[in-house]
Amino acid sequence: MKTEGKVYLQLGADPKIDGEEQGCLFVVSTPIGNLEDITLRALRVLQEVDLIAAEDTRRTAKLLSHYNIQKQTVSYHDYNKARRTPDLLRKLRSGVQIAVVSDAGTPGISDPCYYLVRRAIDAGISVIPIPGPTAAISAVVVSGLPTDRFVFEGFLPKAEGRCRTRLFELSTERRTVILYESPHRLVKHLRMMLEVWGDRKMVLARELTKRFEDVQRSTISRFVEQYQDVRPKGEFVLIIEGASEEREKKRRCCPKS
Repeated sequence: MKTEGKVYLQLGADPKIDGEEQGCLFVVSTPIGNLEDITLRALRVLQEVDLIAAEDTRRTAKLLSHYNIQKQTVSYHDYNKARRTPDLLRKLRSGVQIAVVSDAGTPGISDPCYYLVRRAIDAGISVIPIPGPTAAISAVVVSGLPTDRFVFEGFLPKAEGRCRTRLFELSTERRTVILYESPHRLVKHLRMMLEVWGDRKMVLARELTKRFEDVQRSTISRFVEQYQDVRPKGEFVLIIEGASEEREKKRRCCPKS
């Protein structure tokens, strides 16, 4: 709404949170580390819904306790999603308002929320996003690598063969590549990247928004050297420069023996 040349953003209650026969599924983003990184809207929705489906109820309990929110929670994760989803859908159809939250960040990004959202949509239930933190976006905007075009690939496959295949598929990707990585697979996957892609600029973002947040900018080969004798700690976001035309021509002309 425009008034006297100024633009006013809409404020107020979310659609269908009250007074509707059928409930809504609210996809609520929560902090990836720093508890201050939560929106006022997210806090209000968590306070007003009837039930919170949480990937880790213990972690969510800490967030709710910090903001004095007393709300019933149920676990919803990869191991129980097939069993839990039908019950959540029945509750939504009966008018129960449900928020779904992940361990951290935006639900649906490398977690089981997609499974629930897809089935809620198929059942004709309204799904409402409550935006907030996402580790991938937080990392890429401070990486110093191009942000005009990028591709998010989540976690690489655990199996070595599938991981190598995925890296070969990405070897000609021109956009900046964003990956999530666990500390115990970091070195193994960095070595694979170096073998399949060759050396590239890379940014390692570790423990974003937490006490020991660390953003390092270097190359794949330097990080391989760095972590040969140092055990990685924390959760990582990897930002890797995309393939260049010159590099790909050189690799096609001079394949590794």
